[in-house]
Amino acid sequence: MESNEIIREQIFEIIKNQIENNDPPETSLTFNRLIKEGYSKSDTEKLIAQCVIVELFDIMKNGNTFDEKRYLKNLNQLPKEPFD
Repeated sequence: MESNEIIREQIFEIIKNQIENNDPPETSLTFNRLIKEGYSKSDTEKLIAQCVIVELFDIMKNGNTFDEKRYLKNLNQLPKEPFD
């Protein structure tokens, strides 16, 4: 399996865990909201993944800690792409 595919699967696993554990609850709320707005399950997961990637990138590149406030803001603004 290619490393990009492994990373992709891990990101979707993070989303799945957040939804199953309702932690943070905003992930489930965002998922349900986007589904109600007509997005497919796959597209909804990809949109949420963008928010996860912003956080992972910042952690890996800059050594910062997880910015929950930014993550929640980005979730709430979906389907607009996260730029922060």
